[in-house]
Amino acid sequence: MQTVPIALLGCGTVGSGVVRMLTEDAEFLAQRTGLRFDVRYVLALQANPKARVALTGAKWVTSMDPILADKDVGIVVELIGGTTFALECSKAALSAGKALVTANKAMLARHGGELFPLAHSTDSCIGFEAAVAGGVPVILGLRDGLVANRIRAIYAILNGTANYILTEMTGANKPYEQALAEAQAAGYAEADPTYDVDGIDAAHKIAILAGLAFGEDIAFDRIRIEGIRGLQLDEIVNARQLGYVIKMLAVAERMSDRRLSLRVHPCLVAKDNPLASVDGPFNAISMFGHAVGHVLMYGRGAGQSPTASAVVSDLVDVAIGHARRRFQSLKIWPGKTRPAQIVSTDNLVSRFYLRLQVADQPGVMAQVTRILGSHQISLSSVLQKEVPLTGPVNVVITTHRAREGDLRAAVDEIDRLPVTKAATAWLRVIDLPAEGIDAGDEWNRKE
Repeated sequence: MQTVPIALLGCGTVGSGVVRMLTEDAEFLAQRTGLRFDVRYVLALQANPKARVALTGAKWVTSMDPILADKDVGIVVELIGGTTFALECSKAALSAGKALVTANKAMLARHGGELFPLAHSTDSCIGFEAAVAGGVPVILGLRDGLVANRIRAIYAILNGTANYILTEMTGANKPYEQALAEAQAAGYAEADPTYDVDGIDAAHKIAILAGLAFGEDIAFDRIRIEGIRGLQLDEIVNARQLGYVIKMLAVAERMSDRRLSLRVHPCLVAKDNPLASVDGPFNAISMFGHAVGHVLMYGRGAGQSPTASAVVSDLVDVAIGHARRRFQSLKIWPGKTRPAQIVSTDNLVSRFYLRLQVADQPGVMAQVTRILGSHQISLSSVLQKEVPLTGPVNVVITTHRAREGDLRAAVDEIDRLPVTKAATAWLRVIDLPAEGIDAGDEWNRKE
């Protein structure tokens, strides 16, 4: 039986979950792995009382100095969060040749270009399964299980808070503000939900997945990010009538010219698509490889126990030596790959949903269709709701495939019409690749 000394940075929700798993499940882990983990240090400015009781032998510290000085501690678990102090601690650990296990998606998405080369230079490694999709082993799946595949696309629900809000809006016709308030009361949303509802959290995660999937360095600031804040219930209801569900998806696609499209946004997903049935705080990741075809992973994307499960999985991987060998051998990490060329969303081709609020008078649709036609946009369907006694009329349009830049230009022109009474609401309609194996995609073979 091998005892593995580790240091834990941060002992909040996830940190205390890791402590509970390492103590309460110690015998189970020892039987399965031959390892016992000894939490020798805990760096925490405010000590978690329950964790203190469980870790009677741990030294509680407020700086990295004693951790760095202890040669026996070879693994540092960073669960502080953020991109300031956590980044300093992570750099210090890697510089000392210690392995880093982290759940910090923001740090990896924004500073992976610094951390990964540093780990390589000191013959160390970084384990980050917990950084994306909580307890869903999507990092393992991409890194190992799909290593032989040229990944064509990833479409993912990566934020449980936003998905919970959309589920409540869809299932119970609740407006956004009510659904958000209930998510906060249930503990699914923070008091400040900005990172979740504005898509930033999901963007951090898709940046990490895209880097692994495509083997390219991802510049986080090139990702197009649109959240669900301000999404109207009208869009939810209209989408349902059209046979769709609105989901906030994180998307990474390889285009035919090898450039990447990286974006986070709400969009219409067909009801028969597996992602449409992912409800509440759950995550799901659809991945399309040239050899394997479609792979779907589903599970709890956050929470104390699922995230702690992923952290402990990385601890075992590092302790038995697999992680370091893999990390040093594979050529898929930042610092060993080329910078990604990311296409502007203006050049993306998609179908679109539009809801216009226009005056109830003859000739309005003729003006609208003229503008759409002048921008090479053709209509797929038109739905006009029952005319109110007073006020503007809602007209719902879906289009055939068109350039997003052309759609934006057309909407701007429509909104300037005297007959238009409010800004036009529009959303993308997502068409996922076919389920079949696409080994014949020659463009995906080009270097």
